[in-house]
Amino acid sequence: MIDQTNMANATKPTAIPNNPNFSSGPCTKRPGWTTAALDNAYVGRSHRAKPAKARIQKAIDLTRELLEVPGDYLIGIVPASDTGAMEMALWSMLGARGVDMLAWESFGSGWITDVVKQLKLENVNKLEAPYGELPDLAKVDFTNDVVFTWNGTTSGVRVPNGDWIDEKREGLTICDATSAVFAQNVDFSKLDVTTFSWQKVLGGEAQHGIIILSPRAVERLESFTPDRPLPKIFRLTKGNKLISGIFAAATINTVSMLCIEDAVDAMEWGLSIGGLSGMQKRANDNFAAINTWVGKTNWVEFLAKNPHERSNTSVCLTINNEKINALPSDEQAAFAKRMVAKLDAENVAYDIGAYRDAPSGLRIWAGSTVETSDLEKLTLWLDWAFATELAAL
Repeated sequence: MIDQTNMANATKPTAIPNNPNFSSGPCTKRPGWTTAALDNAYVGRSHRAKPAKARIQKAIDLTRELLEVPGDYLIGIVPASDTGAMEMALWSMLGARGVDMLAWESFGSGWITDVVKQLKLENVNKLEAPYGELPDLAKVDFTNDVVFTWNGTTSGVRVPNGDWIDEKREGLTICDATSAVFAQNVDFSKLDVTTFSWQKVLGGEAQHGIIILSPRAVERLESFTPDRPLPKIFRLTKGNKLISGIFAAATINTVSMLCIEDAVDAMEWGLSIGGLSGMQKRANDNFAAINTWVGKTNWVEFLAKNPHERSNTSVCLTINNEKINALPSDEQAAFAKRMVAKLDAENVAYDIGAYRDAPSGLRIWAGSTVETSDLEKLTLWLDWAFATELAAL
């Protein structure tokens, strides 16, 4: 039998989201996007050609304008998405002093693995928390370098702000901000290295990363030589001097001019809807729609325990129902997967399953390119999928 409190939700909805793409990466394109947005891309041209290089510089300039990056910070486009940008920072800068590594989901844990097992640094302080929580930020030692994610894409837990970061820090702060920038208040004054990719909040194409350096980060690069070989794509200096061309459209290796054009289009759209505040408002409105639904729904909860730490982009949800909770963990996961498959088959929502290493449940992208009306329609379908799967048990 269907749980009586969910009886009203068992009727199949009729309104379908106009855009069923709720993946947490690559994320949905901006509203109204078509391939016509790429018509003027400099395909078939050298990325070193004058017009192509100008377009790459345009992408850098738009990044600065839309994100409101301080004028003395440098912005570069690098290989291998956010991962490449983060690895570049870790391999090039760490080792000058101790390092505090913060992790509360899979990507933060991955950076710990790289630093401990690949870089083999010894003076490493690990501050970790389970999915749904943050580590104790008061325990961070800012005489060390500090590596953290601003928004945990696989847990839906974010740092609420940058107030916990010491303005008089001695070490560098290195931040993976890939699912935070453009949708959250990322405080660049508290960050020395910031990395992200276009494929998240911008809904851009993958494979290229962005690295943003503060003057303190540049000073580290020019004063510290790591005791390890650096592959070409990780090298930011030559002869103890910053390779300035990386931050002036002379990329380390060949970029896709289609991806460049797509990023330019996404950022111009961002400016057209009110810039950074406009993009943040869209994400906040999207989260508010989900939050309202969760508040009146008895079978679902946020994975993030603290309301102030809940992501407004990668929204992670768990199923909380007496009958489901009584099942073994593998059967609970299978139940959530059946819900996800049912919505996929109805062309209502694609790719909303929890991340493979995270607790079972749902992960719904609510970033700036998503329409609030689509999320409101999705919640009705979520109720229906839950009710029908529960009835089948």
